[in-house]
Amino acid sequence: MKRMLTMIALTVTAALANFANAQTATSPDTNTATSDAVFQDFGGKPGISKVIDDFLGIWQEDPRISDKLKDADVERLGSLLKEQITQLTGGPAVYSGRDMKTAHQAMGLHNADFNALAEDLQHAMDKNGVPSRAQNKLLAKLAPMEHVIVTK
Repeated sequence: MKRMLTMIALTVTAALANFANAQTATSPDTNTATSDAVFQDFGGKPGISKVIDDFLGIWQEDPRISDKLKDADVERLGSLLKEQITQLTGGPAVYSGRDMKTAHQAMGLHNADFNALAEDLQHAMDKNGVPSRAQNKLLAKLAPMEHVIVTK
């Protein structure tokens, strides 16, 4: 039930963001938080690091999308995700990776892949005790990226 609610929330958030002519979110720096309250709710950099490490482990074990990591430099990906999530939650980091469109264009991602990743991230956040309100704020920042990341 919680996964279904997450999917509905992501879909509604993405639709509202598109409807409201939200930013395209081609790079995370267009979507930064305005304070560090969410960053603190995640436990700062150590908390975000743990969430991302768990997320990558969950992703690698998820048969729906584990193949998307087979050729990835998982260590570099983890570092970039930590930067990105720190920035998006209002923490002291600047994402140094490629824009979302360039980074994902060759992956051939579908909506189901994006949704599976969102579920895996939520599982990692739950595992680490991230409050629901902080999870929702991060997911609201990530949802508009779907239309850039999903190419099929």
